[in-house]
Amino acid sequence: MPKLGESITEAAIITWFKNVGDIIEEDEMLLEVATDKVDSEVPSNVSGVIEEILYEANEVIKIGQTIAVIKVDGSVQSNSKSTDSNNTKNKIEKKKVTKRPKSVQVASSPTSNSFSVGNSNIFFSPLIISIAKEQHISFEELARIPATGNEGRLRKSDLFQYIEDGRPYKFAQLPAQQDPTAYRIPQLSFDKGKGKIVEMDRMRKMIADHMVYSKHTSPHVTAYVEADLTNMVNWRDANKVAFQEKYGERLTFTPLFVEAVAKAVKDFPNINASVDGDNIIIKEDINIGMATALPSGNLIVPVVKNADTKDLKQLAENVNELANKARENKLVGDDIKGSTFTISNVGTFGSVMGTPIINQPEVAILALGIIKKRPEVIETENGDEIAIRSMMYLSLSFDHRVVDGFLGGSFVRRVADYFEQFDTNRKI
Repeated sequence: MPKLGESITEAAIITWFKNVGDIIEEDEMLLEVATDKVDSEVPSNVSGVIEEILYEANEVIKIGQTIAVIKVDGSVQSNSKSTDSNNTKNKIEKKKVTKRPKSVQVASSPTSNSFSVGNSNIFFSPLIISIAKEQHISFEELARIPATGNEGRLRKSDLFQYIEDGRPYKFAQLPAQQDPTAYRIPQLSFDKGKGKIVEMDRMRKMIADHMVYSKHTSPHVTAYVEADLTNMVNWRDANKVAFQEKYGERLTFTPLFVEAVAKAVKDFPNINASVDGDNIIIKEDINIGMATALPSGNLIVPVVKNADTKDLKQLAENVNELANKARENKLVGDDIKGSTFTISNVGTFGSVMGTPIINQPEVAILALGIIKKRPEVIETENGDEIAIRSMMYLSLSFDHRVVDGFLGGSFVRRVADYFEQFDTNRKI
């Protein structure tokens, strides 16, 4: 499995374009894989005959692992394999076993809470084990969770659903059939109604898992402020044509928003953080993610890297490039990696305000509502007057484990201040 981008450590196989025995040319596409929310086609690095395919669709493979064997000397025909080929296959199968994650089985003790782990058919992937460790879920508890994967394997969605259900087996010491006092999930019957059944696509499942995990992990609190964007709106309207003529880039509101948010993050660096157990990691880089809708309707978060170091021209270039790639489904792994703070422009869809879910492992996310003209009372040299102003609601959802009300409220207020104090004499 080749390297697919910075910080990407694994990929899920979507489909193979070739079968065992097929001839493939160098740089011809061999398979399609998924990394987070981005799909990528992987070319062959040699020409030859496909001798062995080691993994099937939907399996998650570490970067650098062997996923297929290609015979490059031309001695293997597409419809048969030589003895050497069979020997090679046996060797590959041995390698394949050692590369697979080990399975574990839990043996309950009727007189204690202890458990043992051994080789069996109860399979827990490294990802499942990692999540379980974070949530302090034992192997014994894992073994009781209903599994929907192939061959009875526990899937990430099964684990998140179990957590969302309140971990009903958390205090169960024995299987219910052995211990009549053990807690049992109530047999509830919900009327789900009738209608067209649409199966979630892979990306929607990943989004669902990520959102459930975020809500379970971070105690969400939301703070609201409103901002007068009249100066910013007037300046942008007066300069957008000249900006495009000078730089060849459309001047939307997004780069202006990113610029102000990056300034506020520099003022309050503790908002630019993530949580690692009992430690808080204050990020050095300020990378602003912008929640963006794909043509399919699914959501993705491309990232403006080092936003605090870029001028408005550079920000507009980055924002436009990422938005265009999202619309054309051309985002790659590095485009969506490394965000330290995320904004979601819910006003694009006409929403007055929103209560966004934190993009893990960040600790806050800012929603920007629709810019709407309305009468406001303003202070002038002649006293209070009523004027038509361009107003916006801002809402910051933050992780109350590490961000308190003072930091959250101060940060979102500072963003609003930067919006309101926009310099109308600014040169493009």
